Parts: sequence; C-alpha cells; structure tokens
Amino acid sequence: MALFVMILRKMISNKWLELSLLFGLILSVALASSMPIYTSAILQRLLIQELKQLQLSSNQYPGIYWLSATMTAQDGQKSAKLHETDIFLKKASPRFGLPVQYFVRERSTQRYGLTPAEPGKVDAAKQRSADFTAIDGMEEHMRLVDGRLPAKEPVGGVYEALVVAEALTELGMVLGTEFTIQDVNTKQTVRVKPVGVFDRKDYADIFWYNIPSSYKNSFLIDFALFEKDFTEGGKLNVQSSYWYWALDYTKMSLASARDYLGTGRMIDEHLEERYEAHNNNAPAIATLSSYYVKETNLRLMLWSLNVPVMLMLAFYLYMVANLIAERQKTEIAVLRSRGASRLQIVLSYVAEGLVLGAVAFFAGPHLGAAMTKVLGASSGFLEFVQRAKLEVSLNRDAYLYALVAVGASLVMTLIPVLLATRATIVGHKQQSARQMKVSFWHKYFIDVVLIGIALYGLQNYKIRTQELLSLGLKSGDLRVDPLLFLIPALFILGLGLFVLRLYPWFMRLIFGIGRRWWPPSLYSTFIQVSRSTIQYQFIMVFLIITIATGLFSASATRTINMNTLDKIRYSAGADITMQIHWENDAPPAILTGLLEEEASEEEASAETQLSDEEPEAPHKTQYTEPSFLPFTQLPGVEHAAKVFIKKDAVFSRGKASDTVQLMGIDTKDFGQTAWMRSKLLGRHFNEYLNLIAVNPSAVLISKSMAEEYGIKPGDTITIGWSQVESAPFTVYGTINYWPSWNPNPGAGDQVTVKTKQGTTTKVKKPMLVVGHLSYIQNNLALEPYEVWLKLKPGASGQAVYQGVRDHGYEIESVRDAKQEQIKAINDPFQLAINGVMTLGFLISICICFFGFLLYWILSLFARTLQFGILRAMGISFIQLIVMLASEQILISGSAMLIGIVTGNFTSRLFVPLFELSFDPGTQVPPFKVTFDIRDQVRLYWIVNVMLGIGLAVLGYIVSRIRIHQAVKLGED
Repeated sequence: MALFVMILRKMISNKWLELSLLFGLILSVALASSMPIYTSAILQRLLIQELKQLQLSSNQYPGIYWLSATMTAQDGQKSAKLHETDIFLKKASPRFGLPVQYFVRERSTQRYGLTPAEPGKVDAAKQRSADFTAIDGMEEHMRLVDGRLPAKEPVGGVYEALVVAEALTELGMVLGTEFTIQDVNTKQTVRVKPVGVFDRKDYADIFWYNIPSSYKNSFLIDFALFEKDFTEGGKLNVQSSYWYWALDYTKMSLASARDYLGTGRMIDEHLEERYEAHNNNAPAIATLSSYYVKETNLRLMLWSLNVPVMLMLAFYLYMVANLIAERQKTEIAVLRSRGASRLQIVLSYVAEGLVLGAVAFFAGPHLGAAMTKVLGASSGFLEFVQRAKLEVSLNRDAYLYALVAVGASLVMTLIPVLLATRATIVGHKQQSARQMKVSFWHKYFIDVVLIGIALYGLQNYKIRTQELLSLGLKSGDLRVDPLLFLIPALFILGLGLFVLRLYPWFMRLIFGIGRRWWPPSLYSTFIQVSRSTIQYQFIMVFLIITIATGLFSASATRTINMNTLDKIRYSAGADITMQIHWENDAPPAILTGLLEEEASEEEASAETQLSDEEPEAPHKTQYTEPSFLPFTQLPGVEHAAKVFIKKDAVFSRGKASDTVQLMGIDTKDFGQTAWMRSKLLGRHFNEYLNLIAVNPSAVLISKSMAEEYGIKPGDTITIGWSQVESAPFTVYGTINYWPSWNPNPGAGDQVTVKTKQGTTTKVKKPMLVVGHLSYIQNNLALEPYEVWLKLKPGASGQAVYQGVRDHGYEIESVRDAKQEQIKAINDPFQLAINGVMTLGFLISICICFFGFLLYWILSLFARTLQFGILRAMGISFIQLIVMLASEQILISGSAMLIGIVTGNFTSRLFVPLFELSFDPGTQVPPFKVTFDIRDQVRLYWIVNVMLGIGLAVLGYIVSRIRIHQAVKLGED
C-alpha cells in the first residue's frame, strides 16, 4: 500500500505529464477498440438492409426458419421421434440469438382417397383425395369466411374440419358434405365433414408460412385432437411434420449471426439422426455466410487505414514517456547508485503504467464508440452528412482490442525508462553536459530504410498495374489493398525524417548568410534552433506527419470517391435510363417458342425433300411508338432524350463487315441529358454533337473501328441488322468514349485470325457507331428506344416512376444512377475509407495540438532562467516575444512547409496506385487522380487554427512568467 501511495504522489507531482500520457493512452485504446465496434456496426447495418431487400425481391420474410421431416408408414417410433423433436426445437429457440415472434408446429397425414357418404348429393364420379392437417395456434390468426368453427372432438364419430375456399372447388363439395376415408394399413374407417371456410386474418401476418390456397387438398382439425388420434393413436399415417420459426431479423448482428448458423447446424444434425428425409428453408443463411469474409476484409482494411495514426500515437506516447524519464533521470540515477536494481525501478514504472492503463482500458472503448459514430456520418474527407446513426454497442472484441492496445502502449512508454536505467549518477551528469549530435533514427539511417521500402513497394505496384492493364486482367471492384495505405505512411515518415536530417544544414546556411545583420533576438533564435534541432525533432515530426497524411488522405479519398461515382454515371449514361413497353404484333412468348419449333421442323423436312420452294420469310415485328412528350413533363425532370441502342447491328464497307453497336440519338436532347466527364474526349462533348448535326446521315465511329478497318472521316459505310435492309452513313469523326459505351474488351471478346504462320487469337475491341435517330427510323426500322432522363437538383426518382405509371406506361427495365451512387457511398469499404481517413486526421490534430502545447510549455519553463538572463542583458519583453515567434516560425512553420511538400509529393506518387482497386475492364471512364483545392484549404484552416490556439496559450503563459525574478543571487 505504501508503494502505491508513493507512486500516486509521484504521479501527482508530474500531473501535467501524467495527464498527457493518459490522454494518449485513452486515444490509443479508443482507436483500437473502434475497429471491431465499427466493423460490427456497419456490417450489421448492411446485413439488415440486404435482408430487407431480400424481403422486397422475394416477397418472403427473411426471419423465417422452416423445417420439414417426412416419415414412412412402417416407422413404429414416429410418435416418440416427433415428441422428442418438439422438445428439442423448443429448447433450441433461444439459441438463435434473436427474439422469437412465432414458433409454429404443423402435422399432416398422407393423402387419402375420399368417398362421399351420400353419393347422390355430390359428383360421385369425381376423383378426390385429401389429407388431415393441424396447425398449432392457427385459431388466433384466422377468420371465418363461412360456416362455423369445428368441434375439438369427433361428433358422432365424425371429425369436423376447416377448409379453404379453393378446397370447395378442388374437392367438388359444399360445407356439411361428409366423406369416408379407408386406411388400408390400419383397416380403420375415418369420417370427416367440412363445417367452415377460413382465411388469414391479416395477409401481412408472418405466422403463415404457406398461403391458404396451398391447403386446397386438406382438412384442418384441432392440433391437440390430431396429436391424440393420429400422431399417438395411429388412426391414419402421419406422413409429414413441419416446424416454423418467425424470428425478428432486424435485431440480427454478427454475434447473433454466429449463433443463428450454429443453431441451424445443430438442428440439421438432430433431424439427420432421426429422419430419413428432411428439409429446411432459411433465406437468411445464404446472406449470412458471406459476411464473415466481409468482416475479415474490413478488419484488415481498418488496420491498414489506421497505420499512420498509430504511428503518430506511438510517437506521442514515446515523446511523453521520454519527457517523464528525462525529468526523473536524476532520481533514477540516484536510486541506481544507492543499490536499486534496474528491475525494481522498471517495476515501479510498470505499476504507474498499470494505473494509467486501467483508466484507459475502461474509458477508451466508450470513446471508441463515439468515434464510430463519426465514421458512420462521414461521406468524404472532412465531409459529414445526415445519415442514419450506426447502432453502436460495446462487444467482447472491443475490450479485447482495448487490452492489446493498453499492453502495446505500456511497452512503448517503458522504452525510455529502460534506456534511462542504464545510466549511473556519474554517467547522467556526463550526458547532461554533452550535446547530443545525432538522433537515433538518423544514426541508424531509419529514414533511408523507410524510403527504400516504400519506393520498392511503389515499383512493384507500378509493374502490377501495367500487367493488369496490358493483359486485361481483373483486380476486383473497389477492394483496396491495405498495403496501398501502409506504404505511403512509411514514405511520409521516412521522407519527413530525411528532410529533418538536412534541416540543420539549411538553418546554418540561413544563419551564415545574414550573420552580420541579424539583430540580437534573431541571432539568439538561430543559435537556439540550430543547436537544439534534435530537441525539436519530435514536434516537427508530429506536424509533418499530420499535414502530409492529411493531404494524402484527402487526395486518396477524393480520388476513390470520384472514380466510383464517375463509373456509375458514365455506365448509366444519365441520371435515369428506362425501357418502356411498346405495343407490337409479336406473338406471345409461349406461342413464339412453338412457332420456332414448327419452323425448325419445316426446315428439316424441306432439306430432306430437297424442295425448290423458297422458305417463308420470318415474321417481322411491327412496333407502335408511344408519345414521348409526357417524359419531358414528368415531375423533377430537367431534360429527356430518346436513345436507340442496337448491340448486334452489322456494318459493311467493301468486302469488310463486322458487328457493331449502333446508337441513335437526337443531338440537342442528348447533349442536354447525357453525362460525360470533361476532358475525356479530344474536344468538348458538344462539339462532336454539333459536328454531325448538319447531316442526317452523318455518324461518329469509335477509334477501335477506325483503326481496325482503316476508316477515315468522309468514308461511307452501310449499316443494318437481321431482317432490316442496310442504309448508307457518312463518317464525320472518331471518338474514344461515349456515354454508357464501354470501349474495353470483355473476357470473351477474342477472335481467331489466320496468318502465314497459322492461326492466332487476338483480343477484339468493341466498336460503336453514333448516328441520328430520325435517320435510322426512316431508313432502317422503328424499334423501341431507351428514355434517358436528367433530373433537377434534389428531385426524387420515385416521383418520376410514379409519374410514368400515372401516364399509363409500363416500365420494362430501369436504371437509377443516383440510387446506385448512394449504394456505392454506403458500401462498408467506402465508408471505412471516408470515415477512417477523416477520423485519423482529427485524431492526429488532437495529438499534435496536445503534443505541441506540452512540449513548448515544458520548454518555456525549462528556459525561464535563460529568459531572465536575456532580460538582464537588455532584451526587451517585445524582443523576447519576437524571439519566441521567430522560433515558432523556424520550427512549426518549417514543419508545416515540409509537411505540405511531403504530402503533395506522396500523393502524386502513390495515389495513382489506387487504380489497382478498380477493375480495368469496367473502370470507364479511365482512372483519374483528383486533387480538390477545397480539401487542402479545409485542412490548412484546421491546422492553422490549432497552431493559433497553441501560440495564444504559449503567449499567455509567457506573460505570466515572472522573468525578472528568474535570476537570483548566486545563479550564473
């Protein structure tokens, strides 16, 4: 206890340093614990969204877990097995980890032939068969449509039953009709009579797994009666049993997902042991199975994104621990000289660290949960949106990560103590009298090693990128390689340290240039800075890493976001593209198939008979074009355009012919509606439209087509397609890209070419022809075209769809680019990049701010005597302030400038590597590195405000120091 009190007193005597160390520990723990919290929260949100989407697309409740077991008539243990399974499944319900809304049991006999008791009242010749079914608890979820509820016991030996309305037609009966069932196995006669017709009370009630019409061959009786007479009594053969859970899937998380899957495996094992045939249906299983891969990838992504911040925190913890050790070196040396072992001294600091670590362990995860909310609200670097809050909860993994972070942080803080315990009192005094020449990282060339590793990684990634682009290989859609963030972080640190290696020489150069003219205040400043560079390196490294990492994060985030959004907008062509149903004279699909079969048979017959008669021409579908005017007047629509796309058109020129994609447009409407990234073509997009606007037969062709067949502007080509006579077109220009057209070859775009050496396979590039829609319709054919819409800012796509339906149009297909962009932004990997980059920078700013204040405050108090001597020598207070301001400019200002240069240089080197994160075959328009001046201005403002506040605090402290009392009798 006495030792603990001594440690607390020592911590109180250095309270500001200890509080600074505690701050760093809490941030370290918060950052580490935020990773599993964020992973769980974002994947849970995505999981619930996908399950909701599954419900909309399949019209099936995602929380269902349905089981069935089929039994044979010869199974003598049927009743015991079913009873055992009932008990087992009831006990298994809580193991799903989700609230159970319903647990339903259903039993069915085999289907038996029905014999009317009074043949004269029904059609006796009709073949009828039905089974007995019982559903536990159905009475509370049904309503009577006709008749009455059946009795719970046989009445006069007759079982009363409920039926669905479809059963009356299927079985050719009315209520009150009595039937007899004869079981050949048991030789028992069973009589049944329907007395009521039922339906679901609420069609949205998830109690019902099957729709009522599926019971059209069933008599439904009381469940308890079924169990007594059939399951246990054996009057009829119980063939099937069903169990059904309705679970609240909205409460599902990754933790409960493990329980869900584990319980499912346990249930399957139980059924496998007892029933020869069994089945299950759980729509959520397929969705859940893929989430563990996503979880692993996301954790790896978060670790790699947080590497720069972890380096910053490690530097901060080491700096504060080093300051504490430096201030207590004399005390440590005295203890060593009086017989204390190094282990005893280290253990005292371990105890001190455990006290701080315990506080950080309990406070850090809560701060990490708050950080996770910042991650969920970020839509870009230092950009936040009003988004639904993440459901954040502290889990076991969060505290496990927190424990690891505390352990790693304590090890980092003990390193300076271990170094300090090596010196005796004599060695300490000798070291204090000497000036340290070279820092650790410069002495062992750590900066050069880090730069070398980063450049080696850069070169490898460049080679990999060239191979992907040249061979047309796939790298995966937006699955960012974690090393793409680790390598730049190493490069920033290495380059910053390397510049600091040159910094003292630069300071000496400036000092030497103006040595004769510097005033005493600046002369003293240069001397102080040039001789104490190692002392200032920690704070300079902080600023360099903060600014450089911020600039790289801004550029990387902006580049990834913009390329993702541009890809979606380009491939869609406009905000909304849709295909509307056109009235036509085409035969129905089923009839079309029959006609095709007849045609193939007739062809085969004609070939066999070698008939000279010409085959009948295939039917050519005639279309009726709907009115286009309503699309221009839809709510929220700014512009609309007709876009005809024929992917299997055929062009010919001389003897050459090939398949091309033909696009027909109205140049003015298309230019106002379609989206095209600037500077993607040689000239502005509209100039190409104006070029062909003057001639109805004018077309633009793709560069791939021009190069393949040597076509030049002014040449004439003919284009047509199956059952359509070709028409001439005049080439006016060539294009590399066009809205919605992908010029990159696909995986199957290969052709075999004959050469003198034999045959070879080469990649065939897609080809495009863009012409006037009116000319195509007049000279080729009138066929359905797509409707492209450009929406007004803030317009809703749902309002557009509703407007289309209100005008009586039937939408066959639709693509909403804005909804796809929202989905892409909400992708967990995209959110991780945006959120972690922003959060990492904000943490860096906090660490840098506190490190800045702590370092300079301690420095000021340590130099109070020096300031007093300068004041005694005649330096005015204003000159003293100028000295401190100059010192800040030479240290903090230089670090900021180095950080800006390092950050921009790193961005230009490493951001292009993110092209690897996008599939080159689908990334159209091509990958583009983006720098937004707004990101940099926002970053500079934050840094300057941080430094401004720090300088204001320092100025206030300087004004409070009683410098005139610093020099006392007998000192210096």
